[in-house]
Amino acid sequence: MSEHEYKFEVVMTCSGCSGAVTRVLSKLEGVSSFDVSLEKQSVVVKGTAPYETVLEKIKKTGKEVKHGEIIA
Repeated sequence: MSEHEYKFEVVMTCSGCSGAVTRVLSKLEGVSSFDVSLEKQSVVVKGTAPYETVLEKIKKTGKEVKHGEIIA
C-alpha cells in the first residue's frame, strides 16, 4: 500500500489541544509520521492510513477541522 500525505487545518488554542491531536495520531495504525503545529493551526500526516480514518480520529479529540486535503 502506498504512503499518502494529508494536511488539515485544525482549530487549536493551546498546547493541550495540540497534545490531544498528537496522542491520537501516535496511536493510529498506518501513520508513519506527523507534524502538529499549534502556531500554524495545521496537522500534516504521512502514512498508509485512509484519509477518512485520520480525519475522524482528529475530530474525535473535539477539535474543529476547518479544512483537509490530500497532498500526495
